[in-house]
Amino acid sequence: MEIVLAENKQLLGLKAANRGAELIRKAIRHNGQANIIVATGASQFEMLNELVKEDVDWSVVTAFHLDEYIGISENHPASFRKYLKERFVDLISLKEFNYVNGETDPSAECIRLGKLISEHPIDVAFIGIGENGHLAFNDPPADFETEEPYLVVKLNDACRRQQLGEGWFPTFNDVPEKAISMSIRQIMKSKAIICTVPDERKATAVHDTILNEISPECPATILRTHPNAVLLLDPAAASLVQGKI
Repeated sequence: MEIVLAENKQLLGLKAANRGAELIRKAIRHNGQANIIVATGASQFEMLNELVKEDVDWSVVTAFHLDEYIGISENHPASFRKYLKERFVDLISLKEFNYVNGETDPSAECIRLGKLISEHPIDVAFIGIGENGHLAFNDPPADFETEEPYLVVKLNDACRRQQLGEGWFPTFNDVPEKAISMSIRQIMKSKAIICTVPDERKATAVHDTILNEISPECPATILRTHPNAVLLLDPAAASLVQGKI
């Protein structure tokens, strides 16, 4: 896993978008099209803001959504469908965007998305890391073994507190307890991973990702086994690993 440091959050987003866009352009040159994964959350604001400005032929790009709460309307302020529509999908002209629908039967939705993504090998995954070290909504201890591309997961309290702290919900009890999430193995099948992690509140997770043993107890540690993963950090997120990497 390559580690890249940026001087501030804005440059972090720019570097992540630059790296990711070049990988998308490379896939288009080789295959005439590209398939990507896009994440949500406060950590992705700057990256997505820069990615939509990149010179990419989006008309040949198919995108997949990492995760979504179960039981939340797409008009809810915390909806990841709403987030991606407003910050990414509506600003470019994609070939196709495959949303995770948390308002339908979860098992059927996992099957539907799993079939779709199996037909679209992922060239680039844009992801982040949660405060508890999760990837997508795979909270610790994450399932490193399942081959199912999407699964129903239970969100732990640390994950739910993060969502509250980021301002998506008015109270802790309003944060859903379940979600549909892309699995760890499906994320790791991506040919390249761009993992963007700003902010001091992620510093412990970054430390554990880089320095702890690879374990489901810190799901993001699995990124160290990927042959083409880049972890991009701002100074605040990297504050506990300075001098150790």
